[in-house]
Amino acid sequence: MNIKLVEVTKEDIETVWRMQIDAFSGLLEKYQDYDLSPGAETKEKVIARFEQPWTKYYFITAEGKRVGVIRIVDRKDGSRKRISPLWIMAEFRGKGYAQGAILAAEELYGPDNWSLDTILQEKGNCYLYEKMGYHKTGKTEHINDKMDIVFYEKN
Repeated sequence: MNIKLVEVTKEDIETVWRMQIDAFSGLLEKYQDYDLSPGAETKEKVIARFEQPWTKYYFITAEGKRVGVIRIVDRKDGSRKRISPLWIMAEFRGKGYAQGAILAAEELYGPDNWSLDTILQEKGNCYLYEKMGYHKTGKTEHINDKMDIVFYEKN
């Protein structure tokens, strides 16, 4: 599998935002979490994150196509690097692209000292992260009667 991370430029933000809204629309509908869901974010919020000096967005590409996006937060101060968010577009899911993107991110930023969180009720996401070496921290956050957020760390 030939996964590449291609750094997003300011000109790409509209595309990233549209992809994000599309990719998370199913989860937004399922969990009705309009405060935290990436599927409900404004373009301005994505732009504000993009402009953070410690944030980089990357298109996840496979076979020359943009199959998703990953955002890496690295403050370069010894704190944990963070994946938030990571998504694969619906038509490309189930092909190992998320796993490939995590490996590519670890190649760029190093394999140690990572964190992320996901929806506890999304068993496929939890399985993916655990398979990639992440372990639950023991912290969960109750969001509403349909969902909880579970926190993970690696190394």
